[in-house]
Amino acid sequence: MKNTVCEVQVSNRLGLHARPAMMLVQEANRFASSIAIRKDRTTVDCRSILDLLTIAAPQGTTLQLIISGSDAEEAAAAITGIFDNKFGEE
Repeated sequence: MKNTVCEVQVSNRLGLHARPAMMLVQEANRFASSIAIRKDRTTVDCRSILDLLTIAAPQGTTLQLIISGSDAEEAAAAITGIFDNKFGEE
């Protein structure tokens, strides 16, 4: 089982609100790996929109992706791509 940890930054103007959170949930559900997001000392499941919204991540926030499983590298590339694309908002 592979483990991948990487940092992403919330760079869209509105931050991690409901629509971007839903995009992350949908993408996370495509993979078998466990996908979590950590902000400071809080770690949440990337498959839960409510968990994602509780971390309150405005523009400029740095988050850690913690991915564990057989397709961890592919999941990391897909999730970081969503952040890099600013959730398609800009």
